[in-house]
Amino acid sequence: TTHERLRKDRGSLSCSLWKLLTSLLLTMSGNISGSNTKFRLALIQLMVSPLKANNLNRVGTLVKEAALRGAKIVTLPECFNSPYGTKYFRENAEKIPGESTKVLSETAKEFGVYLIGGSIPEEDNGKIYNTCTVFAPDGSMLLKYRKIHLFDIDVPGKITFQESETLSPGNELCTFDTPYCKVGIGICYDLRFAELAQIYTQKGCQLLVYPAAFNMTTGPAHWELLQKARAVDNQVYVAAVSPARNDKSSYVAWGHTTVVNPWGEVVGKAGSEETIIYADIDLKYLSDIRQQIPVLKQKRPDLYRVQAVQDCRP
Repeated sequence: TTHERLRKDRGSLSCSLWKLLTSLLLTMSGNISGSNTKFRLALIQLMVSPLKANNLNRVGTLVKEAALRGAKIVTLPECFNSPYGTKYFRENAEKIPGESTKVLSETAKEFGVYLIGGSIPEEDNGKIYNTCTVFAPDGSMLLKYRKIHLFDIDVPGKITFQESETLSPGNELCTFDTPYCKVGIGICYDLRFAELAQIYTQKGCQLLVYPAAFNMTTGPAHWELLQKARAVDNQVYVAAVSPARNDKSSYVAWGHTTVVNPWGEVVGKAGSEETIIYADIDLKYLSDIRQQIPVLKQKRPDLYRVQAVQDCRP
């Protein structure tokens, strides 16, 4: 393929010429996709290393690969820069801006993509948050979303986990605009709360993205089910991006990064290994679904309603 030939020839090209060819290829990919009613989404199912530097180094390589394949929005998984677990949150926590967000900003700018930075442990005034940052193609930070629902569960004989032992919850809902559509952000456990998705849909979101790390108990049972429910209820695209599965970790992620369309069909799905999956988001198809079954127009606010108590940011 063209991409493979370019990679083989890279060694013989100067740095400036390589960047020029990369830019041209990205432009061609955008032209091929046609109008803004369609765009490519890439979800990076990263194998998270215990070493933060290794994870940050991998980001540039994988985002570059996604951009060369035409992705306009690229997403990383929950806790992409360090292992997931209450004993790891504080020791890996950073200020924002900080080391990890600097890499995200530079990567988004270098490859000209909207980069949803999964999540990282954030430290602010002595508190630790599970935080997602999003960067524009010019490298500017568009939002900082702190996970609002903490993962405190107890399934007897299977899993007990208490995020609240270390983390504090966020208090703001966040969306961001792109030339393609408005996007709503949640993190992992937020996926279980239908109200959040409903509010984002009311605010005009057509794509909901959840960096997430379901485990080997909740993953097989509810991972795909919840994504389909949020997609069908709100007639939106739903994407949930997990770390790759590492059976040696103290917390083993289910993997199976997935994209579901507004009809509830899976249009992209990974296994458990490190990989990138792609989905072509078709906003004309979304509009058609909403016209055919107009549930969003048929709601009865005279009888019931779901609404935010504060405006979404930005």
